[in-house]
Amino acid sequence: METIRNYLETMFAKLPNTLEVQKAKQELWQMMEDKYTELIEDGKTENEAVGIVISEFGNLDELAEELGIRSFVIQDKKGADNGFRTVSLAEVKDYLHDRTRSAYAVALGVFLCIISVCGHLIHFGTNWRVRDVFAMSFMFLAIASAVGLFLFSNFVMGKWKFLKEKVCSVDFATAEYVHNRRESFRVTRSMMVTIGVILCILSVLPVVVVASLFGWSNDFGVVMMFVFIGTGVFLFVAAGNVNAGFTVILSLNKRDTVGGSFVPSQKQVTYKSETISRIMSVYWPTVTCIYLCWSFLSFDWHITWIVWVIAALVQQMLRAF
Repeated sequence: METIRNYLETMFAKLPNTLEVQKAKQELWQMMEDKYTELIEDGKTENEAVGIVISEFGNLDELAEELGIRSFVIQDKKGADNGFRTVSLAEVKDYLHDRTRSAYAVALGVFLCIISVCGHLIHFGTNWRVRDVFAMSFMFLAIASAVGLFLFSNFVMGKWKFLKEKVCSVDFATAEYVHNRRESFRVTRSMMVTIGVILCILSVLPVVVVASLFGWSNDFGVVMMFVFIGTGVFLFVAAGNVNAGFTVILSLNKRDTVGGSFVPSQKQVTYKSETISRIMSVYWPTVTCIYLCWSFLSFDWHITWIVWVIAALVQQMLRAF
C-alpha cells in the first residue's frame, strides 16, 4: 500500500492545494484502497495488486472529469509544457552530496581568511625581514587557498543552477527522504552551532591566560583567539550550508500545491517585501558579527548578550508586519 500511496501523492503533487483537489485525492485513494483489498482477497500477490491498481487508476487525465478536477489538471499540463521538471531521487542524492562538499569547502575557505592575519602575530625567527616574509607568505597562501576553495565550491554547484532557473518539483518519496535526512542532521547541526558559539565566547580566554602568564607582549594568545573564532565560524558556515541544501530541495514544491504540504517542515516564513526578505537572509550572521565586534572591543560580555534578545524581538516584529 505504501507504493500506491507514494504514487497517488506524486500524481497530485503539482496540483493546487485546494479543498476540491484534496477531496478528489481522498476519493481516488479510497477507490485505490478498495480495489487493492479486493485483489488481495481474490488471491493476487501484493506486487500484482499494486500493478493492477496503478494501471487502472494511475492516469489522472482519464479520471479528472469524474473527480471534478479537470480544470486543475489542464492547468498543470500547461505548466509541464512550459519546462516544468521533476527532480529524481538519484539527482537529489547527488545534489545533497555536492552541497555537503561545497559547504565544507566554503567553511574552510572562511576559516583560512580569518586566520590569514595570524602570520603577522607569529614571531618566526628574530630577523624582522624573515618575520615579514613569513607573515606575507602565510597571509597570501591562506587567502589564495581560500579563493581556490570558493572557486571549487562554485564549480561543484554549477551544474545545479537549473534548480533556481527552472520550475522544478520533487515527488512524495523524494520529499520524505530529504525531510528524514534533515531531521537526522538536526542534532548534528545543533551540536555544531553550540560548539561554534562556545568557541567564539571562549576565544578571549587564550588572550587572558597568555597575558597573565607571559605578559601582553606575547601574541600567541591573539593567534589562538583567531583560531577559536575561525573554528567557530567554520562550524556555523558548514552547518548552515548543509542545512540550506535540504531547504532548497524541500522548497522546490510550491507551498500552494499539494506537493508543498508533503512534509510539515516545508512551511517556512516568507516576507511580502523582497527587500526585507534579502535582509533576513543575512540577519543572524550580521547579528553574530555585531555581537562579536561589540564584545571584543568592549569586553563587556556580561552586557553584550542583550544583542540576542533585541535581535529576536526585531525578527518577531518584522514577521508580524
